Amino acid sequence: MDQQTLSFLHVVFQKVQRQQDWRAALDILFVSLRESFVFDNVAIYLKEPQAEGLDVVYARAVGRGKTAEADAVWGQHIASEALEKGEMVLSEPKPLPGENGRLDLVYLLAFPLYIGSKLSGALVFVRFGGPAYSQLHIQTASLQAFWSAALIERRDLQEARAELDSVQRQMRLQDDFVSTISHELRTPLGFIKGYSTSLLREDTVWDRATQREFLNIIDEEADRLTRLIEDMLESARLQSKTLQFKFSPVRIDALIRDVATRINIHQPHLKITFDFQILPPLYGDGTRLSQVFENLFSNAIKYAPNSEVVISISATLNKIRIAFADKGEGISQDYLPFIFERFYRVPGERTVTGTGLGLYICKQIIMAHHGNIWVESILGEGTTFIIELPVNPLF
Repeated sequence: MDQQTLSFLHVVFQKVQRQQDWRAALDILFVSLRESFVFDNVAIYLKEPQAEGLDVVYARAVGRGKTAEADAVWGQHIASEALEKGEMVLSEPKPLPGENGRLDLVYLLAFPLYIGSKLSGALVFVRFGGPAYSQLHIQTASLQAFWSAALIERRDLQEARAELDSVQRQMRLQDDFVSTISHELRTPLGFIKGYSTSLLREDTVWDRATQREFLNIIDEEADRLTRLIEDMLESARLQSKTLQFKFSPVRIDALIRDVATRINIHQPHLKITFDFQILPPLYGDGTRLSQVFENLFSNAIKYAPNSEVVISISATLNKIRIAFADKGEGISQDYLPFIFERFYRVPGERTVTGTGLGLYICKQIIMAHHGNIWVESILGEGTTFIIELPVNPLF
């Protein structure tokens, strides 16, 4: 092999190695080497994990025969043969009288693919009308088979790594959740136990005002504990798709105003501004949608204290868009992709109570309405949660 050929291969393989997407890398490999090894079609077959047979994971027509769709043109039979034998298979046509068209003369070359030292598939090259494959052609094709197996193995490793990262992140989130939920459960239980024990002491007499204060605290903490347990149960039902929804026509603007009124009773200093258009009713579960808006208000109160909340609603022919905007500290772009995950809480120095279930519940409820919810945020400027709901979802 001369220096020029080595330099050419070096450049091609560098390009292949740098490409992150395995399909794009295969495109570079096959198109680049086609100058020295001409073929018309190329296909990669892999064993199906749960069934006997082969599955095409990559196929490309680059030359004559782009419109040919017969099974033989893509070489599935020779791929099976190469996989069965575990070695290269070459098939050359025998011209018959009256069959002189290029597409009638199919030259097939197949290589077994060893992925992670395991025989897992085959690479097939198809050439219409000749010429026959030379020894140099076979060597060049063998190099491409090696790189194809390496790229697919890299794809498998990337997918396994991504899955492992996801599992590890979920495990960390669940560990954090156990720690958080333990604290969240102990806090109201501690208040309830402490104040009820104080009321039951026989060596002390409390006046009526003090008794009422203690009972109010016990009542509030019991409500807090109830909400916490309900969130846990509801998130579990949403995850298992067993939560029941009752759909009917809903005026979303009236629903949000009702929720805002209830919020202002407990948070009289919270300034809420509305920017509503005239809206058509939509088909949804009013109770569950109210829960979403309550969670968004609660989120703004926790993470953007003393900030005004601006709620705007606009409508198109088929959708209603709702935006909850605050002018708080904002959320780092690094955290935005995980904000709706179960148990996820944005890291921060300021201690904020919560289980990391609220936004997860919001997303699941909106998805059950065939809608979408996402967040946009700029550090130091504020955060906006945006919801899009179809007016007439198809159930």
